[in-house]
Amino acid sequence: MALTWLQRVELALFAAAFLCGAVAAAAVTRTQGSFGGSCPLYGVAALNGSSLALSHPSAPSLCHFVSRASGLLALYCLLLLLFWVYSSCIEDSHRGSIGLRIALAISAIAIFLILVSACILRFGTSSLCNSIISLNHTISPEILMDTPWNCCAVLLQPTKR
Repeated sequence: MALTWLQRVELALFAAAFLCGAVAAAAVTRTQGSFGGSCPLYGVAALNGSSLALSHPSAPSLCHFVSRASGLLALYCLLLLLFWVYSSCIEDSHRGSIGLRIALAISAIAIFLILVSACILRFGTSSLCNSIISLNHTISPEILMDTPWNCCAVLLQPTKR
């Protein structure tokens, strides 16, 4: 059976959501690992000699929530993608109204969790970068390149005042 254009769009969205969720989960987990298990979101940076260090990390559960919510979204989208490709192309089956309602309910919960995770990432990263910017010392680009986080792009851009 040939897929309609709406079904193709749906499959493309599942694939995109899978990729975004997997990349976000991997990035947060890797970043937390580079800080020895401490969560840099909403953290406070301090100068430790000639290098930047994380002086006050936030609770590790904050990073765990973001990475797990993103990972669950990626897994859910991958499973739905594989199921609908198999179901539509091989078995030639159609959706029932009960299955559609269940899928919509699960998708609504997943979207809410991802929205919360995105807000945590956005404001947590901004808080960390603002703590670096608020240091009264002049930070050279060489010091920033040696840090495990990447606020370099924010710090090296000229500010408009």
